[in-house]
Amino acid sequence: MRTILSFLLLALTSVVAAISTSGNRLLVVLNDVADKATYSKFFADLEEREFKITYETPKSESLNLFNLGERTYDHVLFLPVQTKGLGPNLTPKALLDFVNAKGNILLTLSANTTTPTSIVSLLSELDITLPTDRNSLVVDHFNYDITSASDKHDVLLLPAPKPVRAGIKDYFSEDAGTKLIAFPRGVGAVLGNGELLNPILRAPPTAYSYNPKEQSEVVDDLFAAGQQLSLVSTMQARNNARVTVVGSAEMLQDKWFDASVSKLNGKPVVQTFNREFAKRVSGWTFQEIGVLKVNWVEHHLEEEGMPNDSNPEMYRVKNNVSYTISLAEFAWDHWIGFNVPESDEVQLEFSMLSPFHRLNLKEESHRLAAVHYTTVFTIPDQHGIFNFKVNYKRPFLSNIEVKDKVSVRHMAHDEWPRSYAISGAWPWIAGIGATVSGFLGFVALWMYSAPVAAKKVTVKKTQ
Repeated sequence: MRTILSFLLLALTSVVAAISTSGNRLLVVLNDVADKATYSKFFADLEEREFKITYETPKSESLNLFNLGERTYDHVLFLPVQTKGLGPNLTPKALLDFVNAKGNILLTLSANTTTPTSIVSLLSELDITLPTDRNSLVVDHFNYDITSASDKHDVLLLPAPKPVRAGIKDYFSEDAGTKLIAFPRGVGAVLGNGELLNPILRAPPTAYSYNPKEQSEVVDDLFAAGQQLSLVSTMQARNNARVTVVGSAEMLQDKWFDASVSKLNGKPVVQTFNREFAKRVSGWTFQEIGVLKVNWVEHHLEEEGMPNDSNPEMYRVKNNVSYTISLAEFAWDHWIGFNVPESDEVQLEFSMLSPFHRLNLKEESHRLAAVHYTTVFTIPDQHGIFNFKVNYKRPFLSNIEVKDKVSVRHMAHDEWPRSYAISGAWPWIAGIGATVSGFLGFVALWMYSAPVAAKKVTVKKTQ
């Protein structure tokens, strides 16, 4: 019955789900509304994904992220503007409040435009550092487009980014083939050590950031170089709100979506991967991919002859218990079952103050819109208040933290095993038997042994 209800619920969710799990109201902040023609293909892709786009300038009086305490928009996209500030409605505090309200932000930068102070302050709060001179440019003398940047080497050509380690899902390089990402006239950032920050696209080892106006002849003080530079950076807050920083707004323009580029040393001309890469970066930021949810959780006794009620509030020490969790992942416009990447595991903690068990959950069954992970274990010999806890946090995936509280009682008086069934008690039982047997034997000897006859003493009289 539970399985049928789960299928019906998942089917209903798939029908009513929006293209983005967090909504489709998108605000685009740009220097001039006419500038949207430069990004027409990018915006057309967003409209095909059913986003309702509102275009505003920082000077617009109607621009407001909140109305009566509720978000006016679900997502905000910032394109480069030529003003130092973004006005009273887009202050760093307002943007942080928007993120705290589970809103998503996509920021784009450009070396040709000074970054507004509100954006710099916001990124500083997130531990993302931009060059202090505001005019820095990322160049690479070995990985550039020989057609459009033969002199300045400021159009970097990069392969689609692969996961930095095993166990991370690949959202940004699948089906890229030999295509390259064109990163023209961009700004690099340096990320802090926070666990919420992750780079999508790093600069190659031969790239560096410098100020072309002040360091045109000699580069003596670098902001950062090589893979210290993050060209596309992400931050996912603990409430699953997402902020992405794209160092080159120009890479989203129409001319780079279908451009042909060629690297140094006579390598063949290839098509850019910019259009698909922009779709995946924006899709991740606006929560169209990489979003996980828990369909249901079930735990019950796994013992013969015992009641098999789902999710009881109390167990007994040394009970065998089964735990199952159903996970799904949102993929653009529908829910699918979440498959854990290779070299990774979903783990269950059974803990009081600290974990008594930390167990890998194994895939039990795979459904159309759910994957069930399960394990069976024995409750430790410790009574108290325990938690079933699944805490799954990985880069580019929304956080899962599920906690179920249960009580664990000690054994009742009639639940202990008989002493003769415990091998450790056999010496004590033998000792008791020997003592009882010896006492009974002594009593028997005492009771049934005749007393020794007294000897008669004859006294002779003396005359």
